[in-house]
Amino acid sequence: MGVGGGLGMEATNCGALLRELQQIWAEVGESEGEKNKVLSEIERECLQVYRRKVDDANRTRVQLHQSVATKEAEVASLVATLGEHKLYLKSFLVLVSKPAKDKSVVPLKEQLAAVVPVLENLKGKKEERLKQFSDIQSQIEKIRSELSEYSDGDDKANSLIVDENDLSTRKLNNYQAQLHALQKEKSDRLHKVLEYVNEVHCLCGVLGIDFGKTVNGIHPSLHQNGLEQSTNISNSTLEGLANTISNLKAEQRSRIDKMRETMESLCKLWKLMDSPQEERRQFNRVLSVLISSEEEILSPGVLSQETIEKMGAEVERLTKLKARRLKEIFMKKRSELEEICRSAHIEPDASTAPEQTNEMIDSGMIDTSELLAKLESQILKAKEESLSRKDIMDRINKWISACDEEAWLEEYNQDSKRYSAGRGAHINLRRAEKARILVTKIPAMVDNLINRTFAWENARNKPFLYDGGRLISVLEEYRLNREQKEEEKRRYRDQKKLESILLKEKEAIFGSKGSPKRAVSLNRRTNGYRSSGTTSGLMTPNPRRSSLGGATPELLTPRSCSGHYNRYFSDSRRLSATQLNFGDDSLSTFTSISGSEPESPSLG
Repeated sequence: MGVGGGLGMEATNCGALLRELQQIWAEVGESEGEKNKVLSEIERECLQVYRRKVDDANRTRVQLHQSVATKEAEVASLVATLGEHKLYLKSFLVLVSKPAKDKSVVPLKEQLAAVVPVLENLKGKKEERLKQFSDIQSQIEKIRSELSEYSDGDDKANSLIVDENDLSTRKLNNYQAQLHALQKEKSDRLHKVLEYVNEVHCLCGVLGIDFGKTVNGIHPSLHQNGLEQSTNISNSTLEGLANTISNLKAEQRSRIDKMRETMESLCKLWKLMDSPQEERRQFNRVLSVLISSEEEILSPGVLSQETIEKMGAEVERLTKLKARRLKEIFMKKRSELEEICRSAHIEPDASTAPEQTNEMIDSGMIDTSELLAKLESQILKAKEESLSRKDIMDRINKWISACDEEAWLEEYNQDSKRYSAGRGAHINLRRAEKARILVTKIPAMVDNLINRTFAWENARNKPFLYDGGRLISVLEEYRLNREQKEEEKRRYRDQKKLESILLKEKEAIFGSKGSPKRAVSLNRRTNGYRSSGTTSGLMTPNPRRSSLGGATPELLTPRSCSGHYNRYFSDSRRLSATQLNFGDDSLSTFTSISGSEPESPSLG
């Protein structure tokens, strides 16, 4: 009605204008030709106007067709991208289900109006879907970077390019499934890392090791509590933590073994040294921990290096104290051995000398119980040796005492005032009488001593040593020197008699008296029987030189011989090659010595 009304109004207007134009022409007096020409021109111009309008309408229709087609294509593309086929079919059914007048096609503007909301809806869904994909992919990449060896996950997430050709729900669900799986793996790894870190922290506390320095060597994020850096849960971190825990447990076992060994040494030393409870109390905590299993050892610092060093220092202190006490014990035992050997005039075994025992104790290369047993054995052997030598030693002492009396008697006989009526003269006279009787027994003493010594040596198949020298050699040399001394005495007496005879003959011839004392003193200086101010005569033979044979003894007076033997047995301390323990070598040595002695009886 609107359109028809418009055309009717337009036709009315055109007719009025035409009538007005004809009226004007009538007034003007235009010819029919001009009128027809103008009317034709007006008709042509009207047609041109209509044509332009038709063309414009046609172009509008084409544009609408193109717009609808474009929109539908976009809708189809978005539906394909988003996979929203149900939404598209629903919108299309709404569009085609509208009633059409006279069964004509749905107007293009209505089609366009129907497509545009669907398109806008799909575009909104696409933007939302793109954001979902971007968020999920960024989370996936971030978690993957956390699980991998790299730490640039945030940069990769920011530079992600989402594939806009496939934004379907199926693909979104796949990404979400991946994200959930990665999140679960991340959660599991995070719990594992935290479990490892807690275990490392516990082990470091027990061992007294710096926890921060330990985990920083694996990854700094394990010790940093700042929000700007998350805990690293990569494979390398897990592997590093596992290796660290393994190393710490190995170190823990090593320290436990070392501390148990040290504690055993401490307990032995405490028991041996009878240490007070105050010294032991400081290690009670360590002792209670060491009897527990590895899983139960949780006390901080109980296995620290400081504790081990403290235990080691205590062991070293007690060991030094033990060494000092052992040295004191060995010194007492050694003194006992040396006293037995000194009284028996035998040489102690040099293998247990204080210098050697102290060195062995300090080095710890020998069992002290074995060394103590060895020393006890030497003491027992020395006692047995001393007991077996007692009879001979008593006779040696009697012989030495007789020699001392002989020396005193010689000095007494040479004293010109011995018969004076001084104080104690009668005592010296009685002693001189006893000494003369005792001196006459010395040769028998020596012979008896030699025979008993030979019997002792034959019974034990080893030489009888006295202060390192063989007693037989000393006795035989003494006997030889005594015989030589007696021979010198006889020669001296004969010479004195001869001088007396010559003096008497000289007095008979010349009638003058010489000085007997002067002649005697002259003869004494000539014969070398007595030197002024000193004891002259025989020197005590060296047992070692005598044992080799071939030595020519000097001429001795009885006084010098007996006095020197006394000094020899009192002062000589020569070491023997055999000492207290004789073996096959001692037998061969004894045989060679006895065989080389002059006038020595064979050993049978």
